[in-house]
Amino acid sequence: MKTIQSRREFLRITAAGALGAVVLSNYSCKGGGKPALPGVGLQLYTIRDAMAADVAGSLKKVSDLGYKYVELADYADGKFYGFEPAEFKKMVNDLGLEIISSHTQVEGEGVTLDTARKMAEAHAKIGSKYCIQPWIVEEMRTTIESYQRMAANWNQVGQIMKEFGMQFGYHNHNFEFATVEGKVPYFDVMLAELDKDLVIMELDMFWTTKAGHNPVDIIKKYPGRFHLFHLKDMYTHEEPFFEVIKDDLAPVGAGVINFKEILAVKDIAGMKYMIVEQDDSRGDMWADVQTSITNMNTKILV
Repeated sequence: MKTIQSRREFLRITAAGALGAVVLSNYSCKGGGKPALPGVGLQLYTIRDAMAADVAGSLKKVSDLGYKYVELADYADGKFYGFEPAEFKKMVNDLGLEIISSHTQVEGEGVTLDTARKMAEAHAKIGSKYCIQPWIVEEMRTTIESYQRMAANWNQVGQIMKEFGMQFGYHNHNFEFATVEGKVPYFDVMLAELDKDLVIMELDMFWTTKAGHNPVDIIKKYPGRFHLFHLKDMYTHEEPFFEVIKDDLAPVGAGVINFKEILAVKDIAGMKYMIVEQDDSRGDMWADVQTSITNMNTKILV
């Protein structure tokens, strides 16, 4: 196995990513006996430009908008957004935010176990519950054998993460649903060969739908596998496609995906956290970030 590709390298190559996190914990009752709404979190890739310019100020704005949790998208060389783990964790926690998970890049050709252990150590220091593989480079998607090699390697990474009290996971796009050598990698390799106790799945509702699949059907067929939901909306229904085209992204609740239907099977999925993700915006991203949390609290989680 070779080395982990850093998130910065990943961004330079793909400009792909992820965004946001929402926790559905036990409801607590407040005045009038009404259940409190679950806390909503944000995948920080959504505001990557703002984070690059002003980490502390951007995190404060996330907190001020009412988000309670964050999923990270910048880990490299033992640091998060350029900060040592303890420093970054304090910055987040002082704003009343909690780190839920982190998108980290592990290439399919392999990651040395020593590097994986260092990654696990750094994430344990910030209190992350999950480390998520967010992408597969194009050259690793050409054969079933390459997908199988990735699955075997990721099981090893998952074992290391578990030793540090975390879980490794995979976040899908749409290309995993394309047929390769007569098989569909997401179903025939990932869900078949990834150890469900070591590697959980972060199901992205936008990309799954764009690939022509109903997330509800997948959840029912593979119960308990999807600890994390990525809630990302789309403006239009289209014929299934498998290129990573990001021109139809919408704030959560502003598009055509039926999130209430998806959340109705959250217990079957084994869902522990929801992650709101929007890679790009047609307008102002901060306005979209606000729209997403408003819609979550007024239209979807009620």
